[in-house]
Amino acid sequence: MNQRNKLKIINDPIYGFITIPSPLIFDLIEHSYFQRLRRITQMGMSHLVYPGANHTRFHHALGCLHLMQKALQILKFKGVEITEEEEEAVLIAILLHDIGHGPFSHALEHSIVENLSHEYISLEFMQKLNQEFEGQLDLAIEIFRGNYYKQFLCQLLASQLDIDRLDYLKRDSFYTGVAEGNINSERMINMLNVVDQNLVVEEKGIYSIEKFLVARRLMYWQVYLHKTGLCAEQILIRILRRAKYLFENNSVEVENSTLNYFLKHKIDSETFDEVTLDLFSKLDDYDIISALKNWQYHDDFVLSKLSKMILNRDLLKIKLKDKRVKQDKFERLQQKTMSAFNLTKDEADYFVFEGETSNLAYQSQKEHINIWYKNGKIKDVSSASDQLNLKALSKTVTKYYLCYPKSFN
Repeated sequence: MNQRNKLKIINDPIYGFITIPSPLIFDLIEHSYFQRLRRITQMGMSHLVYPGANHTRFHHALGCLHLMQKALQILKFKGVEITEEEEEAVLIAILLHDIGHGPFSHALEHSIVENLSHEYISLEFMQKLNQEFEGQLDLAIEIFRGNYYKQFLCQLLASQLDIDRLDYLKRDSFYTGVAEGNINSERMINMLNVVDQNLVVEEKGIYSIEKFLVARRLMYWQVYLHKTGLCAEQILIRILRRAKYLFENNSVEVENSTLNYFLKHKIDSETFDEVTLDLFSKLDDYDIISALKNWQYHDDFVLSKLSKMILNRDLLKIKLKDKRVKQDKFERLQQKTMSAFNLTKDEADYFVFEGETSNLAYQSQKEHINIWYKNGKIKDVSSASDQLNLKALSKTVTKYYLCYPKSFN
């Protein structure tokens, strides 16, 4: 009997051919938990701003797998000791690092479940898969948790210069068409090395790192925190909030029993059990879109109106400022909304709201991107660089947004 060939090649628009390096990794990709990522968009609601941004977490995970293979190959070439077991483990960890994302990725991260990050849910998925694969993910989970003694493997997975960022900046730049985010990930990977079990960048790679940090800042303001995408995400969050409220009052339901479960129950770290995990694995973007298509005809004005806004891209007006809006202006917009649509104050809060968003390109106080010089010295990139703007990138920039109906000014 012929055995199935599991050493496949996948054609990726960013990197060309990506190889699946082992039968175990092939089986993990084939698993329904991972295949669900085909139905989870990478960039949430950004496609309402950049129509090409419809790529998925599936694309991103495979891209990360490819870059991690390249990074490990370079480090081994430079004499860094990495065993075959460690290599497969870190490849598994990067492949599964985003498996816990829910519908529309970050947009609904704390709406479907409460105070549970996608990293927490990713770990739950990995532990369940580890049971199914009889302990073959033990080391991958240890690296994912950041507990492995070879810290550079953990840093490749999660740090300020990790493989995750190297892929998503380049990939998101490609699919949005925003050229400012197009980093040279191959060059940066070739400049990686290890000193005292920690990841460093060789001196000649400093300019690529500078470009990477600047690109990250530009992509956040121009793409990830674009005001229209931000507004759409906030509307989507409020749709789920309204649906949960109506569900509690027995006035909303959808045909999808999986989504009903999450509308009905408060899901947090105490209630997130195996049953919840299995139901979460069946939830994706399509469930939310299907619900919106039904809710646009609902008798509740708030749920109906907000659902139509997303489906028809007829969003609220949003203004992004350096300072908070004055309270009297906010209250005036709220009163106008209440009068125009005959709403209570609580209902008007779904259409007039404010908040803040921030961008920190480089967290120099938390951890470092270390530049390794030929004389053996190691410096943080912000002090090693002759670019003054890198120090500016180490400061948090906060902006405040106000959303309200378009017909009001």
